[in-house]
Amino acid sequence: MHNMKGIHENRIRRLNNEDIIYEKGPVVYWMNRDGRVHDNWALLYAQERARELKVPLVVMYNLEIGFGGGGLRQHDFKVRGIREVSEDLRKLNIPFYLLIHQKKNKDEKGQGKEMHDWLDSIDAGLLVTDFFPLRHPRAWADYMRKNIEIPMYGVDAHNIVPTWVTSDKQEFAARTMRPKLHRLLPEYLTNFPKMRKMKPDNMSAIDNQDINWEDLLTGQKFSYDVSTVDWINPGYTAGMSQLKVFIQKRFDVYADERNNGLVRGQSDLSPYLHYGQIAPQRVAWQVVQHVDVPIEKILSADRNGAASKNSAAAFLEELIIRRELSDNYCFYNSDYDNTKGFHEWAQKTLNEHANDKREYIYTFKAFEDARTHDELWNAAQREMVTTGKMHGYMRMYWAKKILQWSRSIEEAYQTAITLNDRYSLDGRDPNGFVGVAWSIGGVHDRAWFERDVFGKIRYMAESGVQKRFSVKEYIAKFPPEENDEK
Repeated sequence: MHNMKGIHENRIRRLNNEDIIYEKGPVVYWMNRDGRVHDNWALLYAQERARELKVPLVVMYNLEIGFGGGGLRQHDFKVRGIREVSEDLRKLNIPFYLLIHQKKNKDEKGQGKEMHDWLDSIDAGLLVTDFFPLRHPRAWADYMRKNIEIPMYGVDAHNIVPTWVTSDKQEFAARTMRPKLHRLLPEYLTNFPKMRKMKPDNMSAIDNQDINWEDLLTGQKFSYDVSTVDWINPGYTAGMSQLKVFIQKRFDVYADERNNGLVRGQSDLSPYLHYGQIAPQRVAWQVVQHVDVPIEKILSADRNGAASKNSAAAFLEELIIRRELSDNYCFYNSDYDNTKGFHEWAQKTLNEHANDKREYIYTFKAFEDARTHDELWNAAQREMVTTGKMHGYMRMYWAKKILQWSRSIEEAYQTAITLNDRYSLDGRDPNGFVGVAWSIGGVHDRAWFERDVFGKIRYMAESGVQKRFSVKEYIAKFPPEENDEK
């Protein structure tokens, strides 16, 4: 393994045969999950290799239209972030190339062959990519790994501790993963080195691509029509600004207000983290600097991940432990996106109650249109549809009620995943899959008191929400349109 300045060698994995050696040609960073120039371990590693080999560095992004069922809302946010990436790279004399692919069906390998052909066309000599635990991107990486004749490396630029370092298996729950991360974080939670400016002639490594950013998504075919949102601006600069505002204005009350659906008590960073526009490690680093307490002491304040009154401990539990636990689940469980991924105890109890009488049963369309008898649930659905975001506490209530009002566990799970992926800016993400699996299938949870439909899966009622904040006021924030019918 090459000893790269400032980059922990355990972040880097050789993905193809060690017998394939570097001969000649530029180093390419295939940017996939982590759409940023700054604080990006994969790009930093690619640059160090290019400097070491004294060859050009090129960045390529593969944009698959329709990825994960995303529509215009998600693609608009992503593309505007990528545009900033291209501008930041140009300032560093690093050429950027965009490959666009229209996804045709859910099983195809997508851009694998197109990326392979493009690498051949520029006589690439070495490939670096970022770690992405979901099935579809892993299929692309597998295609590349098996077919290219140049060295290929994978770098976990998304997790503070690389997923394969934290654990070599699926963790049962946060309580089993937490001590592992607590032990490793002091070693891995560091500041980032800065990207260096390449020599001007690096820009001639490939033909300059003329990208019409304004019209890039015009005429693209999406499987459904969901409007863009205007309350949040995408990209690295906007994400870092959002982080600064959160730390300065809302961070100190995070522990008290994060579960209050009536106030802006959460960080609103999840879209930026999902698209890799800012680094979770940068967020954690800034929080640690803000509170001016060593990470070991912050973690010891909340050893069990309980609802801490310490904002730093509560926030880092969500940002690090819970988020990296989601990557662990999706990486080690091939059934992360269906009910077969649930623990055995949960599958057993849900199956035992599969034929229980449901007081209400709704179709997918009724859920999508927020036409249930429960105005609190309807308000949560409308929040997601109109803003691209649902309050984290309400998302649990929302998913559990879908289980309660669906014909089967499988139907409930697919309804929740589809709606989340269709409307949420941060959908199509390990956090989304695991959040639904926790709510409906008890993943990373424990057995509770048995009841109809849920079996031993944890139940949530409107009265529980009322203890956190006024249900009436929350419903008033997201009222039905006048022409909505019950």
